Order: sequence, then C-alpha cells, then structure tokens
Amino acid sequence: MCRNNYFSPGQLEQKLQEFVYYYNYKRCHESLQNVTPAEVYYGKAKQKLKQRSKTKIRTLKARKMQYQKLNLT
Repeated sequence: MCRNNYFSPGQLEQKLQEFVYYYNYKRCHESLQNVTPAEVYYGKAKQKLKQRSKTKIRTLKARKMQYQKLNLT
C-alpha cells in the first residue's frame, strides 16, 4: 500500500479532486456494465454499450473468417 503525505490542505484537496475525476470519468465500474458513472449520468452509456456490441460482432466475424481461411489451406 502506498501512503502519501500532504503538507497543506491545498495538496490534499488537489489529490481528492483528481481521485473524484478518475473515479467518475475514467474508471469503468463493473456494476455499471463497465462504463463510467459519468457516462451513465449523462446518458451516454447505452451508446457506448451499443458500439461495444458492434465491435464485438465485427471482431467475431473477422476471427471466424480467419479461422476458416486457416482450415481451407
């Protein structure tokens, strides 16, 4: 575990702001289907999940084609 020392209230406040930003805007939450709280709050989660689904389908199709090519030769 890493412990940080803050020598002024300003340093602590800055680090808390950075953590809150990371937690809400960068870190995906498993309980939210691996999207961020900000994406849910601003109504962008469904769009992101839809795009992921399209990407997954495209990837699976590409893998299937690649597998079929390998087995035909």
